[in-house]
Amino acid sequence: MINGSQMFSKLLRWRIRNVSERQFLYIISFVVGILSGLAAVLLKNTLYYTHYLLSDGFNYAARNYLYFASPLVGIILTVLFVRYFVRDSISHGVSRILFSISKSNSLIKPHNTYTSIIASTLTIAFGGSVGAEAPVVLTGSAIGSNIARIFRLDYKMVTILVGCGAAGAIAGIFKAPIAGLVFALEVLMIDLSIATILPLLISAVTASVVAYFLLGEGVLFSFRIEEHFMLNNIPWYIILGIICGFISLYFTRVSMAIEVKVKKIQLWWMRAITGGIVLGGLIFVFPSLFGEGYEVLQAMVNGRGEEVIEQSVFGFATDNEWLLIGVLGLMMAFKVVAMAVTNSAGGVGGVFAPTLFMGGVAGFFTSRLLNSTFSIGLSDAKFALVGMAGLMAGVMHAPLTAIFLIAEITGGYQLLTPLMITSTISFLTIHYFEPYSIYTKMLAQRGELITHHKDKAVLLRMKVSDLLETNFSTVTMDMTLGQFVQVVSKSERNIFPVVDSDNTYLGVVFLNDIRHMLFDHSLYNEITVRQLMFMPDVSVSPDDSMEDVAAVFQQTSHYNLPVIKEGKYVGFVSRANVFSRYRRLLKDSSDE
Repeated sequence: MINGSQMFSKLLRWRIRNVSERQFLYIISFVVGILSGLAAVLLKNTLYYTHYLLSDGFNYAARNYLYFASPLVGIILTVLFVRYFVRDSISHGVSRILFSISKSNSLIKPHNTYTSIIASTLTIAFGGSVGAEAPVVLTGSAIGSNIARIFRLDYKMVTILVGCGAAGAIAGIFKAPIAGLVFALEVLMIDLSIATILPLLISAVTASVVAYFLLGEGVLFSFRIEEHFMLNNIPWYIILGIICGFISLYFTRVSMAIEVKVKKIQLWWMRAITGGIVLGGLIFVFPSLFGEGYEVLQAMVNGRGEEVIEQSVFGFATDNEWLLIGVLGLMMAFKVVAMAVTNSAGGVGGVFAPTLFMGGVAGFFTSRLLNSTFSIGLSDAKFALVGMAGLMAGVMHAPLTAIFLIAEITGGYQLLTPLMITSTISFLTIHYFEPYSIYTKMLAQRGELITHHKDKAVLLRMKVSDLLETNFSTVTMDMTLGQFVQVVSKSERNIFPVVDSDNTYLGVVFLNDIRHMLFDHSLYNEITVRQLMFMPDVSVSPDDSMEDVAAVFQQTSHYNLPVIKEGKYVGFVSRANVFSRYRRLLKDSSDE
């Protein structure tokens, strides 16, 4: 009988003979689109029904003490699930995708196809102040990566399918295929070419159709803008862009500082309890910080922004416009704290929803502030929508994604001009102070970030251990020239590392430098290797990055560098071998 493995091998051989690589990529991108769209629908429904079951029969507004308990329970359950079931870090989903592209040949662990959905549900349904988008993006990318691995595709194809999963997830959860496509190109830095555009587009459109079919109009939130943009409002949208840029800077700096501080608490249970209590306190004061916050955004763009404040302990502020503006400012400031505390305490969620939340509040805040100061009659709803794009552009360094996402969820392009103005100004403002997005900052600091620079991307995929050459004959310092000649006669190389009895690297002998002595028999017993060797000047470690190795080659005239680990000789890495591997990987990642 033919077992499953043999049948699959036959299928692979049939596919290679009958289906071209590009055609197969289109087919797989369609499958990834379906699965990532289903993942988005599943997560949305899981969140909704879990929260419904938890809140059924409880009036959170009347019983505010529940705000203390619920987030704490959610964080503890998430931590227990991750610690004892997953046993792997699954937080910061988009950063994990970037890391996999940079350092893991775009391979994402199989458990990421479902664990992020479960963990984020536990966190958000109980009130964690984070978003579900990053977990579902990680899920979609993991689906693409693992399907590619099953069919034994190369790095270029795996990376494209990782992007397809991410594009499908965004398209499915927001019903915004163009935004999903642009997200993969702009945030994940997938190369822009015909070979990548079509698979990404297929996945994004497919996932969006799946979401339409299963959810209809109910994809997170949707709005309709009927009024046209007025040119005389351009200066106010420029001001909004500047404000969004500085709020984005505050968002990035504060969230990272809080995560570093909370993670200094060594005991995981103490970290979870502390974070849960702080989060509960913040939600008690501002109930709008509970969960993702899309209900708050819906209220603001539908002209019910005051309701957001009325639910808090500052309900009296709605009677005074300036108090209302002040409370909106406090809400923005504490949303970042709530998000960072949720993630650092052990919750699982992303910055997508918090960014949109803060952007909506920032736009509403700016509109009220300008109207109160200058009495110009700006639209709170329009400014809230454009503010979302402004914060996305600043926090994620993704102005195009922000523009197309808000344009698509509003059902038209009436706001396109103000979206472009505010997003561009916001991005330029934060980029002056912070060159990296919230997704890439930590990776960049560790030198683990892939960029659009193909040379750096290729170097990040190369490892010293993969390029190690060990066919060099070692010698000792006490060897005579005669003994050394015997070693030379059996060696394939013209470089001889000098080591002691413990394999400690002491230096090197270059055959070309002593070739004139090899045939002078009178020197065989008079000269030792100690007199022939050069002391070590430079070396590299198996743990060094290829960027560091390339820098050493550039700074020296050596064609071979010794690889030393803790003082022990391991082998050599050659300039020719590095260049050959570099060219091959560059070709593999560039060919269409």
